Amino acid sequence: MNTVFVILLLVGLCAQTLRFGGEAALASLIAGAYNAATLCLSLLGAYLFWMGLLVVMRRAGLLEKLTRLLRPVIAWLMPGASTAYPEIAGNFAANMLGMGNAATPLGIAAMQKLHKGNPSPDVATRAMLAFFLINISGLQIIPTGIFALRAGYGSAQATAVFLPILLSSLIDTLIAVLFCRWVLRA
Repeated sequence: MNTVFVILLLVGLCAQTLRFGGEAALASLIAGAYNAATLCLSLLGAYLFWMGLLVVMRRAGLLEKLTRLLRPVIAWLMPGASTAYPEIAGNFAANMLGMGNAATPLGIAAMQKLHKGNPSPDVATRAMLAFFLINISGLQIIPTGIFALRAGYGSAQATAVFLPILLSSLIDTLIAVLFCRWVLRA
């Protein structure tokens, strides 16, 4: 994958150099790096806050309580996923808070645990497919990542997209759940 990104970068750089000249290409590279660094710094506060909140929740035992609370739902959606309950619950919680970056390691750990019990390693289990579908449906109750991006780009009303995001993510997740229950059923 790194090769693909390097090729895309080089092709874009060559095309820009040929079309606009070397100085314009260099100025564009510098401006792009500056904008990327500025955006990262503007997002840092929101991400650190929510990542810290997740650590506090874990230390206070709230993630274990959340796991117990979500256990019946996870068992209903993903029979056979009992070994990965804590990771799945943590992944769902991070996604619901709009922290996709925090959810990724938990999702990978959940998939690894689900894969360990797989009798056919070349084929995904129903629990793996259900977790994947629900995970990519992206239920976000508090889309903090989107709010931080909008605020980072200077939006006057960074939270104005709350209701559309909530409704669309609820619909996406409902479709994923229905698919899991009727198409992936045993």
